[in-house]
Amino acid sequence: MILNCNGKEMEIGKKTLIMGILNVTPDSFSDGGKFNNIDNALSHAKKMQDEGADIIDIGGESTRPGSDKVDEDEEISRVIPILKKLKKEIDVIISVDTSKANVAKVALENGANIINDVWGLQKEPEIANYIAEYDVPVVIMHNKINNIYENDIIESMKEFFSVSLEIAKKAGIKKENIFLDPGIGFGKDPEQNIEVMARLDELNEIGYKMLLGTSRKSMIGYILDLPSDQRLEGTIATNVIGVINGYDIVRVHDVKEHVNALKVTDRIYRR
Repeated sequence: MILNCNGKEMEIGKKTLIMGILNVTPDSFSDGGKFNNIDNALSHAKKMQDEGADIIDIGGESTRPGSDKVDEDEEISRVIPILKKLKKEIDVIISVDTSKANVAKVALENGANIINDVWGLQKEPEIANYIAEYDVPVVIMHNKINNIYENDIIESMKEFFSVSLEIAKKAGIKKENIFLDPGIGFGKDPEQNIEVMARLDELNEIGYKMLLGTSRKSMIGYILDLPSDQRLEGTIATNVIGVINGYDIVRVHDVKEHVNALKVTDRIYRR
């Protein structure tokens, strides 16, 4: 399947696509403050492109627990200058990680190819209208303000997605442009994350393409008892599990290592 992404094409299914993380924030959990100026961000983006990233995902607001909230003007001031620079300097698909409708609008006006919404279109539903207008892919992630589930966790996630998908449908977003993300590390404690990882295939039953974002997450630290900068092998293991369960995109900090690991996985699994 070939998707049009605001002037770029993205092929789905031939191989696992690797989305490299570019946090332009001072306080992200793993790399906050490393790439929050244009020169450092551009250098890191070029490095990820050279290592084989298919997509680069720019985030202007940290989503780690306890992080400071950022208003839309501040988020725009962080994201858009770097987005404009990357559009001139690199040739990969660029995603913008935001839940704010106006940030998405400005990003799309400046050439963003994908919108990645960690609140699944539910924080500011107007965001769906801009995504539909520009006819671009969207990542709809599961999220929750707490980790209390009265019912089965997968069934609860499906209910969340049904709300998001209704917002998308009403706005006119095409089904083929939608990717669902189980939101590992969001609204779930480590054991709940492990359960979701063990049941990834059940989310495929919803009938949409899937993205997985586990990179350096606390679940991996919980299993291995290691800090965020020592979770590479655990992250690779979770993403191999994702590919085997039919996930088409993985969102990672460490691009080169995932290119090699998933090339082997794809050669076996997608043959």
